[in-house]
Amino acid sequence: MNTSLLHARQTKYAVYLILYVLIALAILAVINVLANRYNKSYDSTSNKRYSLSPQTAKIVKELKQPATITYFNQSTKFQQAKDLLDEYANLSPKIHVDYADPDKKPELARAAGIKSYGTAVVKIGDRTEQAQNVTEEGITGAIIRDIKSAKRTVCFAEGSGEHRIEDSERSGYSRLKDLLSKDEYDSRSINLIVKAEIPADCTVLVVGGPITDYQQPEVDAIQKYVENGGRALFLLDPPLKMGRAEVAENAALNKALETWGVTPQDNLIIDFNPIGQIAGLGPQVALVTSYDPQPIVSELKGSVTGFPLARSLEIKNGDKTSVDKLFSSTETSLATMNLSNPAVDPKDPKNIRGPLLLAAAGTYKTGKDNSQGRFVVVGSSSWAANSFIGFNGNRDLALNTINWLASDEDLISIRPKDRDDRRVTLTRAQMNWIRVTSQFLLPLMVVLGGVSVWWRRR
Repeated sequence: MNTSLLHARQTKYAVYLILYVLIALAILAVINVLANRYNKSYDSTSNKRYSLSPQTAKIVKELKQPATITYFNQSTKFQQAKDLLDEYANLSPKIHVDYADPDKKPELARAAGIKSYGTAVVKIGDRTEQAQNVTEEGITGAIIRDIKSAKRTVCFAEGSGEHRIEDSERSGYSRLKDLLSKDEYDSRSINLIVKAEIPADCTVLVVGGPITDYQQPEVDAIQKYVENGGRALFLLDPPLKMGRAEVAENAALNKALETWGVTPQDNLIIDFNPIGQIAGLGPQVALVTSYDPQPIVSELKGSVTGFPLARSLEIKNGDKTSVDKLFSSTETSLATMNLSNPAVDPKDPKNIRGPLLLAAAGTYKTGKDNSQGRFVVVGSSSWAANSFIGFNGNRDLALNTINWLASDEDLISIRPKDRDDRRVTLTRAQMNWIRVTSQFLLPLMVVLGGVSVWWRRR
């Protein structure tokens, strides 16, 4: 009796074991099938450094034609690009990835113009573009060039003390030029004093913080350009009269903007926002934490942008123009009319309390079919300079503004952030303390703990 009961229990346990093993195998099989069919991953890094940017995802998902990315390299080195290219393939079924060994398929490499190993080529429809490098910027750039067949040039005005794209110092715009090149824009300087005319190949004109007055012929050229369907970005500083760095009032240019419905005010915005203090910024940097519903800033929710030495704007719609707010300073800001003294009295009754409009975007009705002038006015120019364009959302704002002016709304998005530098810099004293702690104090604590336990138990 006992023996039969024992056998019954053993049989029961064996059945349970077999059942559990089968269930475990079935679960593993299902997981493998799902993993093979749906290639999903989670990037836990702070800057999503191992994931494609929202901009790339937006461009790829909006493709109207199938795209083929062909990676040319030796067969043993295909893995170098596989992880990145698989990310593209997972974004959309319209993306197809091929791998080709130039040594085994020389005719294919010759037809694609491949001169070196590790080259990627993107083909969309009848257009083929070679990626500048096998990175997200390189491959997405090739996709953009395939989509945007026309050459796009951003022209920066110079000759009146504007920020220069060749200048790599703090006040220069060289970083902005580099960022524009990643969105496949060419950049060049034009001098309206030498020739008061906007070249026909300028997709967007940038007036970046003139220090001296624009003459009437220059203003007339800009006005004619926009009113004939051109696109322009005006970054205008307040007319400060402090020390040697005086900024002209630029009355002629301001008057032209006023005819379009944007009036720059002669004031300086001071912001006492505690966020700025935490970030180490002074009150002369106006902070923006909320944005109006306009395509340029619609993707900036949750981002903070900063504007050093800013002025406020007033806007109104006109017969041929429609002007929208982009963003304003915070409620902790104020505007002072005192532009000749660095000392500002927050309690001065003449101050204007915030929030204060900092930027506006407008359109001009040209009266022609499929033709519309566009302009954006921002009451500061240093926010796009080398020293400040890396601040939080400033880079995205600058590129989104150019995208909207160039009618490249499909490129408006949040770009991938720069990689965080998480290196820890220690002084010699701190290094000595860490060495003493790890080599002596911690082992000594363990020894003392062991001796204490032994003493209690003896």
